[in-house]
Amino acid sequence: MEMLEMLGITEVLRSVMPRGREDIEWAAMVQVLVLGRLCEPTSELRIAEHLYERTALVDLLGVPCDKVNDDRLYRALDEVLPHKVGLEKHLKERYGELFGLEYDLLLYDVTSTYFEGECKANEQAKRGYSRDHRPDCKQVCIGLVVSKNGMPLGYEVFDGNRSDVTTVEEIVNAIEEKYGSADRIWVMDRGMVSEENIAYLKCGGRRYILGTPKSRLKAFENQLLDDGWEVVREGLEVKLCPSPESSAEPTSPKLLRRLKGCGPQADGNETFILCRSKDRQEKEKAIHERFEKRIGEGLKRITDSCRQRPDTSG
Repeated sequence: MEMLEMLGITEVLRSVMPRGREDIEWAAMVQVLVLGRLCEPTSELRIAEHLYERTALVDLLGVPCDKVNDDRLYRALDEVLPHKVGLEKHLKERYGELFGLEYDLLLYDVTSTYFEGECKANEQAKRGYSRDHRPDCKQVCIGLVVSKNGMPLGYEVFDGNRSDVTTVEEIVNAIEEKYGSADRIWVMDRGMVSEENIAYLKCGGRRYILGTPKSRLKAFENQLLDDGWEVVREGLEVKLCPSPESSAEPTSPKLLRRLKGCGPQADGNETFILCRSKDRQEKEKAIHERFEKRIGEGLKRITDSCRQRPDTSG
């Protein structure tokens, strides 16, 4: 409760969700959801049926156990959703005031969550690439932006069949609309990389660190073998390299026209950051060894099976 008061959550919720004719005010139910998730990250159903009655939230919030049910908790989510942007802006400011957080570097990634059922009422629930290995279920994709300290700054929900690479422009625009286009660095993995996205980031004069496909490592063969590595921490070394002309990929006329109309801020050369990690090397070595072992075991089973078959050649 003290944390909610420090963040000003209670005051903001009551200002945007004033008490109406409901039996239990929505602001209190949202607090049940927030504190319940902090105590034990779980579902609304479990909060209602098991968690709430085992905590001191009954006394702290003054909401009786028999008033906390899954239907009321789910409806509280519907009630607070329209105030998402306002809450995100408020929390971003309070994070900065309380913890001195800086937002000069933002990390963006996409995950997904699946549903069991037909989900006829959810237009965004669709079948797509399942990170949960449940291609039989519909899902939605969730894009999350966090600071370099891991504090969430904003999120967006996308259709379940949306590929990561198509979400970049939308999420960057959403963050800049909320917090302005300050000079910051966007960090994304190679799943976000496309010629269109790089052109978009350059066009706005944005700085970025993107994962590069391994196929482009051939262009840095000499740099990988040369000295000049800088130790970041034990087991991790980095090296800055200019973009080699041999690695440049042809740009479509459409994108060239787009970059041309963006002004001089889009003309800067890219710098590549090469990383060398002992932990990653050991991990990949173990993966290859397991793969070789499976191949060997499979070949042995095939050989044994062939030897057990009766000889019908005579």
